[in-house]
Amino acid sequence: MKNKRLSNKERLLHTQKAIQDIERFMNGIDEHEFVTNELIHNAVLMQFIIIGESIAHVEDAFIEQYEYPWYRVKSFRNIVVHEYFNIKLSAVWGIIVNDLSELSLIIDRIIKTEF
Repeated sequence: MKNKRLSNKERLLHTQKAIQDIERFMNGIDEHEFVTNELIHNAVLMQFIIIGESIAHVEDAFIEQYEYPWYRVKSFRNIVVHEYFNIKLSAVWGIIVNDLSELSLIIDRIIKTEF
């Protein structure tokens, strides 16, 4: 039996946990190891799926109060799920290094402000 519809807060907490998991998985990992270690990059990609799925189910009116390119999070989830054979792991590395901390900050801010 499925759970009741999850709240915005629960979805954001799932997002926050997935980001923390990526950070934990990537601790001490360089780009070469990320790209060549199938276990690590598959674990990270799964967390990106969770992030995108969680954000996709947060009410638009709620999340759009906060300026962030939310469509990119949702779109990346779709790429990982549907175009997995075209994923460039060096590009995923770039997202981890350049974008993930900003997403983490905005999610933390939303949780602290709204709940």
